[in-house]
Amino acid sequence: MKDTKRMAHIAILSAISFVLMLFPQFPLIPGADFLKVEFSILPILVGYLMFDLKAAYMILFIRSLLKFFLNNEGVNTWIGLPMNILAIGMFVTIFALISKRDFTRQRYIVASICATIAMTLTMLAMNYFYAIPLYAKFAGFDIKQFIGVGKYLLAMVTPFNLLQGVLYSISFYILVTASKHLPMLEKNHK
Repeated sequence: MKDTKRMAHIAILSAISFVLMLFPQFPLIPGADFLKVEFSILPILVGYLMFDLKAAYMILFIRSLLKFFLNNEGVNTWIGLPMNILAIGMFVTIFALISKRDFTRQRYIVASICATIAMTLTMLAMNYFYAIPLYAKFAGFDIKQFIGVGKYLLAMVTPFNLLQGVLYSISFYILVTASKHLPMLEKNHK
């Protein structure tokens, strides 16, 4: 019965995460409106809070499958979805390893900062080695000719991911604070 309840919660959180991938999405950096933040990470972090890191990964995996099969946008999904999975996976992993579900203010801040930096560095590498060449080849969008790789990485990718990490951290902190009053969550964290 306990496993059934866990799987039901994971399925519900996956569906919510998938819906959050669809809307609301909004740009953070002027001139880079193709870099949009979405909050599908929140149900994934809630899954970590309720259960463990394995549950968070399951939610990330299921919502990504839903995105791929139900809302595939061609090249944008083929290139962008693996990056999104890696970005969110990196943030959640580093956050979980440091916070250890002990959400004291200091530990939460350190976990958030480290997760944001790790996600940003990962996205810098993924953009440079993966996205930029693939978008040039398959979508005819060559960032080198458009604005230059260095400018793109330093003026767009870096601030976008840093701001996104801050938004994730603040949003999840609000959820953690609110969840202290929810019986199904309060027993799972301090």
